[in-house]
Amino acid sequence: MSVQERKQRERAERERLIVATARELAEQQGWDAVTTRRLAERIEYSQPVLYSHFRGKREIIGAVALQGATEMALAMRAATASADGPRARVTALARAYLDFAEHNPAVYDALFQLDGGLAYAQEDTPEQLKDAFAALLECLGEVAGDGIAPGLFTELFWACLHGIATLTRTRRLPPEYTEQRLELLVDRLAAL
Repeated sequence: MSVQERKQRERAERERLIVATARELAEQQGWDAVTTRRLAERIEYSQPVLYSHFRGKREIIGAVALQGATEMALAMRAATASADGPRARVTALARAYLDFAEHNPAVYDALFQLDGGLAYAQEDTPEQLKDAFAALLECLGEVAGDGIAPGLFTELFWACLHGIATLTRTRRLPPEYTEQRLELLVDRLAAL
């Protein structure tokens, strides 16, 4: 291994450490607790080293969001792969989405609430975000109904899931009725 390859590997490892530490801190204490100073202390590198990887907290949030988008897409695809039939796939997809949001609140915020400097629904949207939407579209496109554009239907269904996830987490909706909301959403929107 050349010196340059070793340095590149070490740099990639530091970057992973920064993102993992930011994510862990945000999940434990919220995004307000994630500062470059605290991250530098936790990873035992100086702030200039941290800034050599990311220009600031916004880019770190973006990196966590991209990692989260990949994980969310995997979770949704895994859930739908084992489901039998369109209704079961849509229900599994919705549960996987809501479970991801519930168990990864800081990552979910990085994806959909905070400014991570990422472009959504644009030509320059990062591939991880496109893939997460594709994971939704793969399942929901088949139940959009006649004359309804699959992409538009997927956006609407996703917006409903996002609303359920966000409103439940902030206690605007009682969590004990999440399953009924999910069933109603599937029954009313999906052409099954």
